[in-house]
Amino acid sequence: MKKIYSIIFFITLALFQACDNSEGNKGSSDGELSIDYEKFTLSNGLDVILHEDHSDPIVATAILIHAGSNREKPGRTGFAHFFEHMLFQRSENLPQGAFFKNINEWGGTFNGGTWTDGTVYYEVVPKDALEKVLWMESDRMGYFINSVTKASLEGEKPVVQNEKRQRYDNVAYGNTRAVINKALYPASHPYNWLTIGELEDLQNATLDDVKEFYEQYYGPNNATLVLTGDFNLEETKKLIEKYFGEIPSRGVDKPLKPQPVKLDSTIQLYYEDNFASLPELTLTWPTVEQYHKDQWALDVLGEILSDGKRAPLYKVLVEEKELAPNPVAYNSSNELAGTFTIRVRANEGVNLDSVKIAIFEALTKFEKEGVNQKDLDRIKAGLETSFYNGISSVLGKAFQLATYNEYAGSPDYVTTDIHNIKSVTKEEVMDAYNKYIKGKNYVLTSFVPSGKPDLAVGQSVVAEIEEEAIVPNEQSAMVDQEPSDDYPRTESSFDRTQEPPLGDAPLLSPPKIWTSELANGMGVYGIETSELPLVNFSIKISGGHKADNPDKVGVAYMITDIMMEGTKTKTPEELEDAIGQLGANVRMYTSDEFITISANCLSRNYQATLELVKEILLEPRWDEKEFDRIKKATINYIQQRDVNPNAIANMVLNTKLYGKESILGTPSSGDVSSIESITIEDMKAFYNQYFSPSISKFHIAGNISEDDVKSSIASFEDSWAAKEVSIPTPATLPVPDEPQVYFVDIPKAKQSVIEIARLTVDGNDPDFYPLTVANYRLGSGSGGRLFQVLREEKGYTYGAYSYVDRSTYPGPFVASSSVKSNVTLESLETFKEVIGNYGKTYTEEDLDKTKNALIKQNTRKFETLNSLLGILETISAYDLPLDYIDQEQRTLQNMTMEDVQGLVRKYMDLKNMTYVIVGDKETQYDRLKVEGMGSPVLVDKTGEPEPAM
Repeated sequence: MKKIYSIIFFITLALFQACDNSEGNKGSSDGELSIDYEKFTLSNGLDVILHEDHSDPIVATAILIHAGSNREKPGRTGFAHFFEHMLFQRSENLPQGAFFKNINEWGGTFNGGTWTDGTVYYEVVPKDALEKVLWMESDRMGYFINSVTKASLEGEKPVVQNEKRQRYDNVAYGNTRAVINKALYPASHPYNWLTIGELEDLQNATLDDVKEFYEQYYGPNNATLVLTGDFNLEETKKLIEKYFGEIPSRGVDKPLKPQPVKLDSTIQLYYEDNFASLPELTLTWPTVEQYHKDQWALDVLGEILSDGKRAPLYKVLVEEKELAPNPVAYNSSNELAGTFTIRVRANEGVNLDSVKIAIFEALTKFEKEGVNQKDLDRIKAGLETSFYNGISSVLGKAFQLATYNEYAGSPDYVTTDIHNIKSVTKEEVMDAYNKYIKGKNYVLTSFVPSGKPDLAVGQSVVAEIEEEAIVPNEQSAMVDQEPSDDYPRTESSFDRTQEPPLGDAPLLSPPKIWTSELANGMGVYGIETSELPLVNFSIKISGGHKADNPDKVGVAYMITDIMMEGTKTKTPEELEDAIGQLGANVRMYTSDEFITISANCLSRNYQATLELVKEILLEPRWDEKEFDRIKKATINYIQQRDVNPNAIANMVLNTKLYGKESILGTPSSGDVSSIESITIEDMKAFYNQYFSPSISKFHIAGNISEDDVKSSIASFEDSWAAKEVSIPTPATLPVPDEPQVYFVDIPKAKQSVIEIARLTVDGNDPDFYPLTVANYRLGSGSGGRLFQVLREEKGYTYGAYSYVDRSTYPGPFVASSSVKSNVTLESLETFKEVIGNYGKTYTEEDLDKTKNALIKQNTRKFETLNSLLGILETISAYDLPLDYIDQEQRTLQNMTMEDVQGLVRKYMDLKNMTYVIVGDKETQYDRLKVEGMGSPVLVDKTGEPEPAM
């Protein structure tokens, strides 16, 4: 499940006016932003916070339980996270799998997250499903424990174990934090272990453990419930009292006291990482818990040391010594203790002793030069924009209200938090550095590529990491037992087995879209919305990777980096300052089909931000020094990409779908040889050939009028002249007539990445949207058959999904998953069974549920500026009508079961599929002969055949 941090530094700027439990926050009187809310506490101790927001017909709910991995016992690590998983299975009055299926069918989204200090469960649903969500959430808070069986307990263990493999054991540097925590904290300290826990501990979890944890920490008196969105306040209060009010208080509801640590000496450890291609050095100092008086200065210290062109770590490690592309430093203060970290992923072959020396040279430089006031101002200027972005969704508001209430005692603590952030001085930053970093002991870890221990810092000790053995042919330990409904139900004042009905259907009010076109041919698309004082805008230029010269792949990828490094009148440092002083976010990036420059800023800073974007776009600096740095950074990225199992699978799949000779069969970032061959002149030539308003579109959404937008961009007509541009049409391979199966070896891989695909249609083909409808019940979410069978029934994976990619050329249908290595064959067979039988077993009920879900999902499409901007970009990219969402909805309503079955036969036939498996050849390759597919072809990371041995 997704990790939700309790306090996020850059999502905290609003000033709340003090309130009491009965009146709530009714707004600020000093002109600062406030969030109106009402807070009250039920008789059982549950804190409830309600915030009405009628801008969209949706509701977000968040329940924050004040119990994370810090409540666990040694030998039972990972249990808080495991317990979070258990609560998604069923409860006493909801059937097995209801939490995964129901929310999707109601058109909503949901998830949960566990971290060191807490657990959160959340949903965003159309407003008519509010009572249903309260029914479900209250059932797992108060009416859960009797439904837990040996079968459900054992059935969830493989899922959590697969999550650990996927996120920690099968990725580069995945075990770094585990090594640091064990070195930094005593064995009895709750931060000694990761939230995910140890595989052995997870396997040993018992029913008694489940019951104990539930009784101790899942009482309403240890939680906060937040609702934000479109609801009636008084009616909702009654519903909350009905569903949650009779749940009795129980267990522990007092927070733990801080447990900061000190190191008696510096500890140096190293580890040979099977998945790493580059050496990484991490230095970690113990600091302070959250809300300690020094936390805010330490937060700023991390930004000062590593963020920006003047940052000492950047100056020394990147510019002067060219050891690494992107050193980072940050403070992390949690409920019990905190850490300050400097992390450097070095260039290939760099000895980490030299990196360590350079880090301390940078710290010495900082000691001499101190804090630059420009940087301090820049950091503070970004806070306001970041806060508004953080509350642009109803879920963002819910998280913020819940976290301050649960960890600081009231949502109003944001006043203190922001005051402390905005009040940080240069002197306080230096004091924090001297108190916690300078001359203090730390934990040092060197993670180096396997076989290269000489790159580790000298005199380091080997870190002890218990690696899971790959046991050939071993099956997941599942219990062959159907969930039983034969258990006692906890008493209630009403019949909780009766699912409440949906409320009144939400009324959609799509925003008004306006369009225009400049004299130079640039199309303009806009939406005005005044909810927040923000503006998001983008300029998308057709071409991108598909315009790359096959002999110079990577030009399009790197051009967006070099263009962000200064302009004709601004050095890279001056451009960074200009953007930072506005508190704006400006980025430029390349996709297969577009080059995009986008910006997010406060409305009052829109014009100034637009002028900077215009300068970046029309007056590039072509800085030679920065170009050399960008080339090195790109090579660094490629070297990491080429050992990442998921990236490898995607690259090989594209090669096999589009062909080695097609530009789409190559990664947009190129390879090391192509990047090394590229010159600054190649950049200029690409710019002169493909940057034109005639193939560009301007999109804007936010608190600005149509007239003001048109006035602001009028100068583009004179300053950016159109030219004739011809973009190559990328080649594709024909869809195969029989299955094509390929295997890439990643020695000792704990999981196998499986991707199954075939090309379909382009994004404005009449079949495209109906095909996405046909795919919905197969793999669009946790309610899909792939997820339900591969994860829920068999426990092979953490998740399995399928999708149809939208492009201006034929995009693929893709089904994929990462599965435990020793069930690779079984997983392939299951994919084949589920996909092969999908059309034959598709029913009218499947179609009805799909229609209901997709129609209801439209309620969430207009919520944030990002989603509105995405709608505009989709319209312009595929030349769709302005009301395309309404037209798709009409298409959906008219679809029949026979339509879906026809699409499945046409585009999901197994004989037309290409299979790519990336995993451990030694234990898995010889097993992979699946009926109807034949033996896989062994290929390298570029898709070229290798001899089978």
